[in-house]
Amino acid sequence: MKTDQEQQQSQPPSTGIALTAPTQQAAAELPHESRPNTSIQSKNPDALVSGGGMSFLTGDKKAKLTYGYSSFKGKRASMEDYYEIRMSEVDGQTVGLFGVFDGHGGFRTAEYLKKYLFQNLSSHPDFLRDTKSAIVEAFKQTDTNYLNEEKGQQKDAGSTASTAVLVRDKIFVANVGDSRVVACRAGSAIPLSIDHKPDRSDERERIEQAGGFVVWAGTWRVGGVLAVSRAFGDKLLRPYVVADPEIQEEEVDGVEFIIIASDGLWNVLSNKDAVTIVQDIADAEAASKKLVEEAYGKGSSDNITCVVVRFEKS
Repeated sequence: MKTDQEQQQSQPPSTGIALTAPTQQAAAELPHESRPNTSIQSKNPDALVSGGGMSFLTGDKKAKLTYGYSSFKGKRASMEDYYEIRMSEVDGQTVGLFGVFDGHGGFRTAEYLKKYLFQNLSSHPDFLRDTKSAIVEAFKQTDTNYLNEEKGQQKDAGSTASTAVLVRDKIFVANVGDSRVVACRAGSAIPLSIDHKPDRSDERERIEQAGGFVVWAGTWRVGGVLAVSRAFGDKLLRPYVVADPEIQEEEVDGVEFIIIASDGLWNVLSNKDAVTIVQDIADAEAASKKLVEEAYGKGSSDNITCVVVRFEKS
């Protein structure tokens, strides 16, 4: 998701996607047995990077999960997408945290979220007891801390955050912005988040009640600037743009897989199309690569990042 100025800076498309080995980005916070497959990263900054791993969730029924991630700069001049995957032990329970962060105005907000959002959430004292409240408070804390660090910055920056938090037998999807989480249940595409766009009637009403405005400038934009109505950061657009997450809770049972992706994918692939692609590919990393390649092939002009998580009862 980009501002109007950033969209005008897009470079002509390259000739194709360069494939490379997985990055180390998601591995740092994982227990050894749950780490993604990793090897030496290509020196080509334009290459598609990917990786994957396997773990088990603690719950009434022990659930095996596999996951894969892929990220590609695509046709844009710079890379502003980040992703984070953590399989962590909290009070003796294994939990999963998966997120995609799509920056605008630069990469620094998305990079900050990758470093601190899940750290703040998993260390919250009520994380296991009252996960929804912990998510709300951790998102607020992270946004406040980031804005405090931004006080010396001249240029405004922000980021979306689409996250899936796996605790026991539940999936908690918390979304800020226009990245998206979609599940496959019984072969059907089930949206687990709704994009925060300025032309959403409830979002527009919230913005106008706060004293802001939404206008058409190539697309609907908050203050004529930002094409997303919720985001971390964006201090110059407060209080119209906020980082309050919308949270949806799902049972793991019956969910075949989930897809978390930036709008570089969803701008050109429907929920149904994305689910159909992943259904035919058993390996989560291969599925995430295929989604990125399909989005790029369909003309996506943005960075493209996605995470696929598959569930299998043991």
